Amino acid sequence: MQERRTRGATLSNDHGRTRQMWHLLEPLHAVIYFAPQVFEEVESLGYDTGERWPSYFALRAAPLGAPGSRQVASAFYSFSPRMVAEHIPAAWGVAAPDKVVHARMRGIDRAYRALFGARTDGPEVAEAAALARRAAESVHTEGRPLAAANAELPWPQEPHLVLWQAATILREHRGDGHLAALLTAGLDSVEALVSFAAIGAASADVFASRGWNEQEWAAARERLRARGLLNADHTATDAGRALRAKVERRTDELAAAPWQTLGDKDTTKLAELLGPLWLEVLGSGMLPRETTLGIGSIG
Repeated sequence: MQERRTRGATLSNDHGRTRQMWHLLEPLHAVIYFAPQVFEEVESLGYDTGERWPSYFALRAAPLGAPGSRQVASAFYSFSPRMVAEHIPAAWGVAAPDKVVHARMRGIDRAYRALFGARTDGPEVAEAAALARRAAESVHTEGRPLAAANAELPWPQEPHLVLWQAATILREHRGDGHLAALLTAGLDSVEALVSFAAIGAASADVFASRGWNEQEWAAARERLRARGLLNADHTATDAGRALRAKVERRTDELAAAPWQTLGDKDTTKLAELLGPLWLEVLGSGMLPRETTLGIGSIG
């Protein structure tokens, strides 16, 4: 199969554009979890930002209302339920979800202005925001709780905030579909991480951030070995690699509809407009070089 190259990955012609748009939009969304301006806003609500997770769980789960730990563990999937319970529902005792939603918009406003400077209020960002919003408003949210929760929020007025909200809806839409692909592949929450680590998507230390203990990780490895998906050295077998490729392919299929609706011409234009913003975010050094998403490691 012929391949074509995009930023950070080699993509097959099959759903290559869908993967490209994820790679471009994911960093624009992820600013919410790493920008010092966002940390300052959630600190003002009373959250501890000395380490990442208290604010992460509040910021990501707030659109769901005031969910309990079981609901959040289900929606986030890869986190140990025990780790989720350390932060949820305690997060809602610090600040109500609507206050968190407002704080994240204030933080993104400040973060984007610091990252993009005068470009923030320029015509390119406004055009990108309009195109991204069209794609985001077209998503079907059945069976996609995080996409649905973010899609129900009112749209902000400023184009750069519209762009972030659209990126967030599209990101969670893809993420919800990814969980469906994992479920139908028969990979539970910890097996999803173990199988991903086995193909070299990220280092074991990165996956350890999801809170599973050594016994749980080892048990998942044993289950995958029994299915013929893992070698004795913890690398993926051919069958294990094939299953992960199937998961990623199905994820792309489930994420394709917004870009099909937007159309090739406008999707291409959006990709062009996002490129300079993508470079600014990555060039800032704000985001970690390696994550559990495997961007740049899968294709």
